[in-house]
Amino acid sequence: MKTLFVSDLDGTLLRSDETLSQFTIDTINELAKRGILFSYATARSLVTAKKVTKGLNSHIPVIVYNGTFVIDNATEEILIASYFDEGIGEVFYDLLKNGIYPIVYSYIDGVEKFSYIPEKCTEGMKFFLDTRKGDKRTNEVRTIEDLITGKCFYITCIDEPEKLEPFFEKFKDRYHVVYSKDVYSDFQWLEIMPKTASKANAVLQLKENLGCDRIVSFGDGANDIDMFQISDEAYAVDNAIDDLKTIATGVIGSNDDDGVAKWLIANIERL
Repeated sequence: MKTLFVSDLDGTLLRSDETLSQFTIDTINELAKRGILFSYATARSLVTAKKVTKGLNSHIPVIVYNGTFVIDNATEEILIASYFDEGIGEVFYDLLKNGIYPIVYSYIDGVEKFSYIPEKCTEGMKFFLDTRKGDKRTNEVRTIEDLITGKCFYITCIDEPEKLEPFFEKFKDRYHVVYSKDVYSDFQWLEIMPKTASKANAVLQLKENLGCDRIVSFGDGANDIDMFQISDEAYAVDNAIDDLKTIATGVIGSNDDDGVAKWLIANIERL
């Protein structure tokens, strides 16, 4: 049996300070040398995922933007991609009409960018953008036309729950929508992706491409639920939300206690 191991990053593999412990790095690297197939599936971009996983030797493709892209970790070639169709204009119209100004991720002239209007930023957006200072993808714009230009693949709204929740209900059946609080702050996020973009779809495609028989996954949040549902075994870290623990195969140690790495050491022989 050939098993694909996939872990979420923030709140799962990463500690609460957004770092990997040396124990986790050494454990996964040693197991990778022995031939296990270990990848990650994150809401982050490849740019920020690589920063926080420095030292981790991931030789197989990784999943970013909640499954929007599967990317070769070595060459950075996009292997699988999901983009919005022209109907996304209606979403932008609804959000802007209701005073919600999103961060829009797009390819503009072939270059990945995230665009936003600085004077329309909420406190939550400012908090997020502060963590991305110096990011080469940053694209400050002044007009709505510039905000929604390019080939769009991801929309992030950070605002008050009473403003965002109605749009979660409105768009959840048409798109892949994640409505949750940021793991590092108390700000409410609404993330909108193409319907085909999900951790579950990306993991299943990666499983097929690698010729694996089974999937074992690890996670902590709402965006891991669909991945858990298609896994043969799925483990929630101790700090995970209750909804994820309910559907998990089991609950393991917390992200701050190297829960994933310790589980791998204890169980790798049976897999």
